[in-house]
Amino acid sequence: MTQKQPDRLCPDCEAETNWINRREFLRTTGTIALAGVAAASLPVWAMAAESAKPAALDFTSKPESIVKSLFGTLSDSQKSRICFDWDFKEEKRGLLRTRVSNNWNITPPSIGSDFFTKDQQQMIREVFEGMYQTEWIKKIDKQLKDDAGGYGKQQSIAIFGHPGIEKFEFVMTGRHLTIRCDGHSNEHVAFGGPIFYGHAASGFNEKADHPGNVFWPQALEANKVYKMLDERHKKLALVENLPLEESVGFQGPTRTYPGCPVSEFSSDQKTELQRVLSMLLEPYRTSGQQDALRCLKAQGGLDKCSLAFYREGDIGNDEVWDCWRLEGPSLVWYFRGAPHVHVWVNVADDSSIETNA
Repeated sequence: MTQKQPDRLCPDCEAETNWINRREFLRTTGTIALAGVAAASLPVWAMAAESAKPAALDFTSKPESIVKSLFGTLSDSQKSRICFDWDFKEEKRGLLRTRVSNNWNITPPSIGSDFFTKDQQQMIREVFEGMYQTEWIKKIDKQLKDDAGGYGKQQSIAIFGHPGIEKFEFVMTGRHLTIRCDGHSNEHVAFGGPIFYGHAASGFNEKADHPGNVFWPQALEANKVYKMLDERHKKLALVENLPLEESVGFQGPTRTYPGCPVSEFSSDQKTELQRVLSMLLEPYRTSGQQDALRCLKAQGGLDKCSLAFYREGDIGNDEVWDCWRLEGPSLVWYFRGAPHVHVWVNVADDSSIETNA
């Protein structure tokens, strides 16, 4: 069952309202004190991603430590609605923990509702802020204001597993938002699993220059790579028709991806693409950036990827490609800028991992 939101309508991303009414909830173990400090902010260029091994389970980073404390403050009644076993599945939505969509609420209660106490709301906000670089928080808040009336209005959370005791995952969802915090519980994936971001800054049908869109600069930088290509490689890179928006599952190392193989790029073109990758990773906390680079290295680096630009969805027919996709064996970064910006991200070090889109 789907239900359109009463305002800020997004016809191509209807909100889901398939809630769970009854199930066994997890037991609390009491409040766990905050610990740890935020990771230092480093540019992606400074991250060598030396090891291809996933990081150990981390309960000490600031967002993870706050999730532990938040979990300890939840009443049994609250847990029965927003806390789940690690592998909980729904009949219609499948494995709920790995679900990703462009407009959905993972549980019914909104963050800003009286379902949560003021202290709990503050903890949730601190987890949210901890998943981004400081300089990006205002930009994400602008996106949420434009698309959903502001932070806390239409966003919801869920907690899977048992924070502080065993593997866990905190998921926040809403219109144009899916983001995760898991302390490396999902050891083979970046960002805790597939994430989503988007923005309709100037209405559902944005103009070619996407005025006010906080993510459009990413596309402009990607287009610079296209302009650097010679005619043969431009022809390879330009694809006529868009893939399905939710097609973000991994194809593995034996498939040929749409677009131009990065292995055919010149050194200066590869450098420019690395700069684009740096810009894509820029909003996220340092550990998320490092995980993405580690996963990319494990699958063979950018040379194992292809870069595609799509003629379909070219707003204004100006050949500034609004839609483009970087794809490798276990990496999909799909920027679909028409009719407004939707971006699907799925990064892992193992192409056998399934995505529940």
